[in-house]
Amino acid sequence: MGMEEKKKLIEFRNIVKEFDGQIVLKGINLDIYENEFVTLLGPSGCGKTTLLRILGGFIDCTEGTVTFDGEDISKVPPYKRELNTVFQKYALFPHMNVYQNIAYGLKIKKMSKDVIEQKVMKMLKLIGLEGYENKNVTLLSGGQQQRVAIARALVNEPQVLLLDEPLGALDLKLRKEMQYELKRIQQEVGITFIFVTHDQEEALTMSDKIVVMKEGEIQQVGSPEDIYNEPANRYVANFIGESNIIPGRMLEDYKVHFDDKTFDCVDFGFKPDQPVDVVIRPEDLDIVPVSQGKLTGTVESVLFKGVHYELMVETVPGTSVTVNMRVIKNNEATSENGKEKISANDFFVDIEDMKDLDDKEIIARADAQAWNPETDEYISISRIQYDLKPEVGQYPVTFQTAAGTEIQRTIFVVNQPFVKNERANEAVSAFNFFKTADEIEESVALDTDLKTWANAQGWKLSNEDESVDISVDYDFDPEEVKAGGVYQITFSTTGREFKVKTTDYIEEGQEVGLTFEPEDIHVMEKMVF
Repeated sequence: MGMEEKKKLIEFRNIVKEFDGQIVLKGINLDIYENEFVTLLGPSGCGKTTLLRILGGFIDCTEGTVTFDGEDISKVPPYKRELNTVFQKYALFPHMNVYQNIAYGLKIKKMSKDVIEQKVMKMLKLIGLEGYENKNVTLLSGGQQQRVAIARALVNEPQVLLLDEPLGALDLKLRKEMQYELKRIQQEVGITFIFVTHDQEEALTMSDKIVVMKEGEIQQVGSPEDIYNEPANRYVANFIGESNIIPGRMLEDYKVHFDDKTFDCVDFGFKPDQPVDVVIRPEDLDIVPVSQGKLTGTVESVLFKGVHYELMVETVPGTSVTVNMRVIKNNEATSENGKEKISANDFFVDIEDMKDLDDKEIIARADAQAWNPETDEYISISRIQYDLKPEVGQYPVTFQTAAGTEIQRTIFVVNQPFVKNERANEAVSAFNFFKTADEIEESVALDTDLKTWANAQGWKLSNEDESVDISVDYDFDPEEVKAGGVYQITFSTTGREFKVKTTDYIEEGQEVGLTFEPEDIHVMEKMVF
């Protein structure tokens, strides 16, 4: 049955919802067809339950319209809408037995006793609880209560059943059983189910259509296969399953470039050279001998997961450089009248970078400053004296205020080695540096400051202007550093690791090849944050 023959049952148009000035839904547009099993999927707080409650009539939307079977239902009260809701807390009537709970809605509609009986019995059969009609609902298991709640909603023959995380309270094994059960009931009753969950596996198991939401916006709508195999962006790919996500470039249709190699793929319609994110699912990677791999790498870790092993394979090693941070005692001088203080640090500079050293740069690298100790107001440094030669060595530098308060420091000119990593096409460099314990302890964003102080940089060998992200690693406690101490800091790039699912056992440390088919590469637009 093609989409053409299906009838649009519900249309959300530009739904905006604000709570206390916070926008929870940011203009939702969505069509739901007859007899569809639709799942709204997303983390808590993404707006999925709010959308469901707007449809149920429990809350109003701030802007937009909801059309149900061709009519605008925004003014229709909840009990008059052709829909019923099953909540996570089943909300059964504890003083009624199973039969009475299910019959409740029909009694209100004043149906005759025998019609009610036929309908309730049919429902008990549908949910597999025949013979339970006189049972006290409080004595039923969670799964059984859940089924009674579903039957109570279905017996009213709504056109739509809304399910708000109805399996959330069940344990894993029961959830799995209920997922199949719900799918079966939906197919048998043949009405539209709209299901809210944050559990991606549940969504993949049950739905005809999944709506992935994030922060009040729809990220993608599609069948479970579409969403899993062709995620629209990094967020969907990560949310729906475990993904290897690699930055790349779409050279042209059917050709994608990542990790310094070009691969055939099945994607097209991108701009030439467009930056993209590439997804390869762990189960789509095959381990082969190194000579046959499209990529090669080293097995970093092996986890046994019951049916398969989960490997982390490093295909591109990271690059790292370690420097020393020397903690110095005092870096300030005070004027004779005590009205001014001035401070500065020694620093290292690479012989290559000396051409860029002007007064401003020297003040910045030495972290030089002057201030009035009584008011804490800054005083400008008006003179710098130094005599630098373009050769390795130590050179004095003097910083001075207009009033003549001065401090002398040393500039160490060094031939700074940088670490080259041909395989990763990148290099990293950083310098030793001097700091006082106070400066370290008072740093608000220490990782960022350490990069600045060490002048740490990563770049592509093929293009020095293209920078590479670096992370910082150290094992000192910033509040415990002591003057005179020397602490090591490592700056490194991440390299590239792939998660692989395989039934073969491979040992850690082994060199392996990785291979995949063009259709296993999924190219997505880069997300803009």
